[in-house]
Amino acid sequence: MPGLYIVATPIGNIRDITLRALDVLAGADVLACEDTRVTQKLLRTYDITAAKIFPYHEHNAETVRPKLMARLRAGERIALISDAGTPLVSDPGYKLVREAVEENIAVFAVPGASASLAALVSAGLPTDRFLFAGFLAPRRAARRQSLQEVADVPASLVFFESARRLAESLVDMTEIFGPRPAAIARELTKLHEEIRRGPLDELAAHYAVAGAPKGEVVVVVGAPGKEAPTVDVDGLLLDALREMSLRDAAAAVSEASGQPRRKVYARALELSKNRRKDGGG
Repeated sequence: MPGLYIVATPIGNIRDITLRALDVLAGADVLACEDTRVTQKLLRTYDITAAKIFPYHEHNAETVRPKLMARLRAGERIALISDAGTPLVSDPGYKLVREAVEENIAVFAVPGASASLAALVSAGLPTDRFLFAGFLAPRRAARRQSLQEVADVPASLVFFESARRLAESLVDMTEIFGPRPAAIARELTKLHEEIRRGPLDELAAHYAVAGAPKGEVVVVVGAPGKEAPTVDVDGLLLDALREMSLRDAAAAVSEASGQPRRKVYARALELSKNRRKDGGG
């Protein structure tokens, strides 16, 4: 059927491509791709001969897009593919889709490999709600601003990050998000795939020592936890001290508030001294 097909291609393992994707590539009149060399390798692997291949990326999109649109209007079948993963995720392909939709040209998604989803489902964090936040800014001030904007989003957060900036980005995340659970996924579906899980502060400390990892990196961060209700420890202690010994009052308030017993006892001791100074019982 004529139209624009958005085809997901393998991230690392060339066998990850779907049978439907192969059918679409084999039947397309035109393939629009990021890098013709990467696409040619994929086509050779599966013995596919494409009628026409157009390089289509952020540097030539304004020039090539009108040519692709002309072919779509003529009733051709165009497959838009990326070097790896799902097109339109952090690339300018959406502009081609937008123009096709505006002209009532059929657009079809051919799902498959996606680094963001692969990292999310293997992170071990909640997947019922998530936000894909794309690439973080390279400059620290802009990166921290972006992190602040999503800090309170009640969902797991998914970021793309450069391996060489990972350590400093994790420090920023720790300072802004706190020690939330997180996962660092690199080289997904490739031979040296690795997923490291832990609190953000521990991950930041690890990469500060280990240095930049090799390969492509996806960072998944858990949603913010619910803040515990504020407990008036002083008020509870003052009430308890009217009827109990200092030790018993501290034990009772520690259990009621969830605060460490040693910390509550120290505060009870301080309040008790203040009461004596003020002439209290």
